[in-house]
Amino acid sequence: MNAPMTTVLLVEDEESFVEALTVGLGREGFRVEVARDGAEALDRFDDVNPDIVLLDLMLPKVSGIDVCRELRTRSQVPIIMVTAKGAEIDAVVGLEVGADDYVVKPYRLRELVARMRAVLRRRDERRGPAAALVPVPSLDDEVLEVGDVHLDPGRHEVTIRGSSVALPLKEFELLSLLLEHAGRVLTRDTLIDRIWGHDYVGDTKTLDVHVKRLRAKVETDPSNPERIVTIRGLGYKYEIPR
Repeated sequence: MNAPMTTVLLVEDEESFVEALTVGLGREGFRVEVARDGAEALDRFDDVNPDIVLLDLMLPKVSGIDVCRELRTRSQVPIIMVTAKGAEIDAVVGLEVGADDYVVKPYRLRELVARMRAVLRRRDERRGPAAALVPVPSLDDEVLEVGDVHLDPGRHEVTIRGSSVALPLKEFELLSLLLEHAGRVLTRDTLIDRIWGHDYVGDTKTLDVHVKRLRAKVETDPSNPERIVTIRGLGYKYEIPR
């Protein structure tokens, strides 16, 4: 019995890209469903039930950023943003609202497919036995408490300075890893491998974006971090309060 095809929701308004990707991704074994503006993407998402979303930033009606933000309230489906050349700041914003990775136009089909498959593998690792690299929390997982930050992996709950704080999955996993190794330096490669998987092929700025977002929630003064500190040339460390 053949395995079901992986469904891609392609959100793109440039017809040349739609045609090329429909053919190219089809040859790579993907089933492609197309939405030509942001509003159509949001309307069709539940019906299509895609395995992955390929989302252009510059869309009619509803922007790619707003589409990504809305989809993240519904689902943890992998999302890859597509940005115009030179629009790095837009890509960073895309990561901040929950995209898993981004590619820059023009791109090669081979690069795009490699990133799509890497993101899908990471999703499957979180679901299956290979998730040992980043353990799936259970109700028996030890509660982590460092200073006034309290993290309960089993309940996916975080309390900071006595207030409950909602964290997206990647931020939660990153904070959990930092707290678990509080006082120790974790290299950038270690953090990327543990959170995004050893086969991650995206931009390492993804890690910096997530650290920045965590600091905004954990630090009393995010511009002068005293908890999640940068160890230049190595990575990051969560300082244990004295």
